[in-house]
Amino acid sequence: MNPIQLVLISGMGGAGRTTALHTLEDLGFYCVDNLPIVLLPSFLAMLRQHDAITRVAIGIDIRDTLFLPETPKVIDQLCAQGYAPEVVFLDASDAVLARRYKETRRIHPLDTKGDLHAAIQRERRLLQVIAPYIQTHLDTSAFTPHQLRDWFSSHYSNEGSRMHVDIVSFGYKNGILLDADLVFDVRFLKNPYFVPELSRLTGRDSAVAQYVFSDPDADVFLAKIRDTVDFLVPRYQREGKRYLTIGIGCTGGQHRSVALAEALYRIYRDNPDYAVFHRDIAH
Repeated sequence: MNPIQLVLISGMGGAGRTTALHTLEDLGFYCVDNLPIVLLPSFLAMLRQHDAITRVAIGIDIRDTLFLPETPKVIDQLCAQGYAPEVVFLDASDAVLARRYKETRRIHPLDTKGDLHAAIQRERRLLQVIAPYIQTHLDTSAFTPHQLRDWFSSHYSNEGSRMHVDIVSFGYKNGILLDADLVFDVRFLKNPYFVPELSRLTGRDSAVAQYVFSDPDADVFLAKIRDTVDFLVPRYQREGKRYLTIGIGCTGGQHRSVALAEALYRIYRDNPDYAVFHRDIAH
């Protein structure tokens, strides 16, 4: 059966557990939040049948009040079965937790009398059952969400902070690329559409690409796009961005945008995180 890296994310509500789980999911963990703790051994036994699942993160908090007292017994059982669960406890000062609840307008799960501070104190008492098993106690009082993501990325990423980049050609006449983060308009370049022997071809055909790049502005603009991408990608990664879409548009999405998109992709094609797509190539 498949060995599994197991991380249990617990802590106070408002301390960043959801952000932590989302970050771990982006890093390739199979994540489940608020699974009843008593179901964890059988759940892991099921996951071990799948070779693709090697990293699992489970969120544990006071929403599981009914079974939370069973946590020590379950963790001991997992250790006896050969797992090495790492327990990360996210915490923050009471004042910060109260402020975060008020900012998000969330109601504390234990607040039945309109006393948020009393609910936070009760939550602390209930979570003491986990205290003997905590390996990492992280105070997030001064953390921004970006800093919390960075912490988990630096501790649990196998290959550093990665971002998937899609280079997508499109035609403005078919509508702008709505999900693009960056858009470059290449309609100023020479248009192969008006050359009879090229109009029915696309920018993936060498004759069209040669025609587009016979315009001296094409190479100059490609270099500027590359400079922009090289400048922005590491900065987006630093901020925790995981997906970037670069749109390159021309009139119909058949010739100029396709040729530029293919040329840009060739620069980065040795990087498996880059891909190229042509939205309107079949139009």
